[in-house]
Amino acid sequence: MIKIAFPTDDGEMISAHFGRAPLFVVVTANGPEAPQFEKRDKAFHGSAEQSPANHTHNHNSMFEPIADCQVLIAGGMGQPAYEHAIAAGLKVLLTDQKSITRALAAYNDGQLISDPRRIHQHR
Repeated sequence: MIKIAFPTDDGEMISAHFGRAPLFVVVTANGPEAPQFEKRDKAFHGSAEQSPANHTHNHNSMFEPIADCQVLIAGGMGQPAYEHAIAAGLKVLLTDQKSITRALAAYNDGQLISDPRRIHQHR
């Protein structure tokens, strides 16, 4: 069994920026069985947990909902969030694929390629 997290704004499309997405779609894949899709709330830049007064660079509140996941597929993310994800043991794939279902199919086929240029440098 593997759990794959996708940051999203609407539950169908992968968010272009991890930190701004208010949701995760978590897909549980268990071999030949049909995958299960679940929406989970996520702290995001602009939410109460991530207001300027409360914002921390460790991004813990953003990653808590996917602590049980092994893979994170995102459209892009800041360098601090990327480093936090790697340190948390997540395999991170950054893609220009917009559709969660298409990205999932490409991942399952071994065709989803990560683009490190999608890491946003924060100054």
